[in-house]
Amino acid sequence: MPLVHIELIAGRSQEQLKQLCADVTAAVVKNTGAPAEHVHVVLSEMAKDRYAVGGVLKSDEEAK
Repeated sequence: MPLVHIELIAGRSQEQLKQLCADVTAAVVKNTGAPAEHVHVVLSEMAKDRYAVGGVLKSDEEAK
């Protein structure tokens, strides 16, 4: 059972998330031979004020 955990900043549409899951599943199937029904994808979305790069919160970058 391949398990793919993706962490990303919140803000993408439901359609974008669906397509991401479909594309990741297809890539896992292609590269491992696992059946698609055994591929699990977990999406963890973070608020922009809970993620920082270089010590700067992503929410603060937008304020500039």
